[in-house]
Amino acid sequence: MRPVSWFDDVAEIYDRARPLYPERLYWDLFNYIGVDRDDPSALATVEIGPGTGQATGALLKRGATVAAVEPGPHLATFLRGKFPDEPRLVVINERFEDAPLPEGIADLVFAATSFHWLDPATRYERVLSTLRPGGVLAIVHPHQIASEADRGYFAASQPIYGRYFSQDSTPELPDEEVTPVEIGEIIDTQAFESVELFRYRFDQRYSTEEYTDLVRSYSGTEQLPRDERERFIADLAAFIDAEFEGYVIRPLVLTLALARKRDA
Repeated sequence: MRPVSWFDDVAEIYDRARPLYPERLYWDLFNYIGVDRDDPSALATVEIGPGTGQATGALLKRGATVAAVEPGPHLATFLRGKFPDEPRLVVINERFEDAPLPEGIADLVFAATSFHWLDPATRYERVLSTLRPGGVLAIVHPHQIASEADRGYFAASQPIYGRYFSQDSTPELPDEEVTPVEIGEIIDTQAFESVELFRYRFDQRYSTEEYTDLVRSYSGTEQLPRDERERFIADLAAFIDAEFEGYVIRPLVLTLALARKRDA
């Protein structure tokens, strides 16, 4: 049976490996919503799959009241411990699809690097039932892009991935103008208006140890049998040290998709 979260057993690694999102993203988000970024008034927010709170702290800092819906029990416990005295945070250890959320409770449904885990057949219906009329859906997703900034690492590392993962060919990376599939999906529902897309260049540099921590935090790595996973990590670390001077640059574009629920 599929676990509730592939990341639940690596909460500490996930927390130190996954980067925070740029301040500009939150400025654009709150500007779109129509709430001044310095306004302390509460914004009723449901955060889908917060993990260890990479975005949660920024939402709280801007005055939001956050119901963080996290399916992994260890991740949920970690998140509660990270903000122990925060009265505006409630952590709900459930899948978003199953969480006991009253209809129309949220001004904002926010999903950072998590929306793709939801069932495509029901996720927009569930979002719409959670949002009040005029409420906002925000989806953040990082996209690794084709760029010379990676110094050839992505292409050169593919033989290592091929030894441990099923792949018929080298995955094709998008360019900087990447558009997430959710934009078309949101439009197709005909239940949202004012659909907007923001992009942010978000390159990340990692030492060998930092990068292997990041790779450990990926669902695909966690699904490998333990011994095979450790061999994969060891091979990757040796390759980075030998061929890439002990560091990796990961060229990324973050996308922020925003849409407002139509009034009934």
